[in-house]
Amino acid sequence: MKEKKPDLSTIIFAIVIILMIVPQTRMPIQEGLSKIRMVLFSPSKMDEEEQIQLEPFTYRLTALDGTPVNVEIGNGNVTFLSYWATWCPPCRAELPSIQELYNDYGDKMDFVLITNEDPEVIQTFLDKKQYNLPVVLPQMETPAPLFERTIPTNYIIDKKGKVVIKEQGATDWYSDKVRKTLDVLVEE
Repeated sequence: MKEKKPDLSTIIFAIVIILMIVPQTRMPIQEGLSKIRMVLFSPSKMDEEEQIQLEPFTYRLTALDGTPVNVEIGNGNVTFLSYWATWCPPCRAELPSIQELYNDYGDKMDFVLITNEDPEVIQTFLDKKQYNLPVVLPQMETPAPLFERTIPTNYIIDKKGKVVIKEQGATDWYSDKVRKTLDVLVEE
């Protein structure tokens, strides 16, 4: 009986499986796949009936240096709110677009990037990637209407506390669609 040699597709499949098992290659592959998703999907404003109206509240947070930070949600400022982590490939994939958005809108609205990681780990990551994003640690429970188990989960909340965009997974936050929505929201 003749032995059958594996075909090229079987070999490629085996290599991909091995690369996904090895920790050193898994993160870059997952991050790359998330970047592909970002090219295909851009967040857009939710339909009016899907938008959630939050009661105005103060989000109690702490800066990486331990300084208390209080952010007013729904009390006059547009807010970009992100739940993320440095170890999360989709989070890492979308951070460059969030940084670009922050560069253009950081003085016009609030940016709040929340994580539960060690401040030293976060600061090392931010320094390595040359990000100057306002990353904070929570000092209170996530309000129920914003609680999700998936990261990244990002929100754009208008000045009166209405969630106008909610997106889970990696996405391009610097898209024309998002910037046009923000231009309207910050001018209202």
